[in-house]
Amino acid sequence: MNRDWIATARTLSEALPFLQRYSGAIVVVKFGGNAMGDAEAMAEFARDIVLMRQVGVNPVVVHGGGPMINDLLNRLGIKSEFVRGKRVTDQATVEVVEMVLTGLVNKRIVQAIMDEGGRAVGLSGKDDDLMVCEADDPELGFVGRPIEINVQVLRDLFTAGIIPVVAPVATGMDPLETFNVNGDTAAGAIAGALKADRLLLLTDVPGVKDASGEIVTQLSPEQVKAMIADGTISGGMIPKTETALKAIEDGVRAVVILDGRLPNAALLELFTEHGAGSIIRSTEPRVKPKHK
Repeated sequence: MNRDWIATARTLSEALPFLQRYSGAIVVVKFGGNAMGDAEAMAEFARDIVLMRQVGVNPVVVHGGGPMINDLLNRLGIKSEFVRGKRVTDQATVEVVEMVLTGLVNKRIVQAIMDEGGRAVGLSGKDDDLMVCEADDPELGFVGRPIEINVQVLRDLFTAGIIPVVAPVATGMDPLETFNVNGDTAAGAIAGALKADRLLLLTDVPGVKDASGEIVTQLSPEQVKAMIADGTISGGMIPKTETALKAIEDGVRAVVILDGRLPNAALLELFTEHGAGSIIRSTEPRVKPKHK
């Protein structure tokens, strides 16, 4: 008998405790980075999400789209201004952001999921007031910080067996306002409102590194705060870990920062003993129990 078949059967058998563990669980997945621009990587990601739904997980996909936004801004000749290294999102820019995220990127992900046999619906934070924001920093213009999250529409989609795909564009307290929201921030806020079992932040790095450059596979919120304070966690990893801390504070059981370029990264994290990337949690043991 083919040894590859035997290995596949063994892998499926070993996954049983984890499949039982996550049956009925809510998992929010932030999708972004280089994988979004690669058709093969997009299809593989979509297949993983469909498999999650097939085995009883309730996944929510929240996506970014920075490179696509930059490309269209350049093509339209809209110049960007920056304050302390952050892009100022004026009215013209936020219109492009909404166009790209809700009209292009969101629908590509929805179509990829449907191509793999799943059912998906694309939303933005504006739909059913899913995400209401206020200005995060007035100097940055229409960059939003979520202040209200209405997750009932997501729960309704779970009940119907449909995978929500959310673009991080939101309304303001003034319904005529539109805000661009950082994808990680949006995913964390939605995960917190859902009291999700897991928030998976797919990135272009393997996880959180310690002072020696090694990936730390398990972290407590206290360790994360200390590593931010002493500079071990720096640069773009700071907002990701801060998102993780806020999500855990809001009721998410654990947050995992992992490399989205790794094949089947989300499945490795959920359905294998060792997981993938860096998990941040308060008390839950890394090895999952065999039964719910």
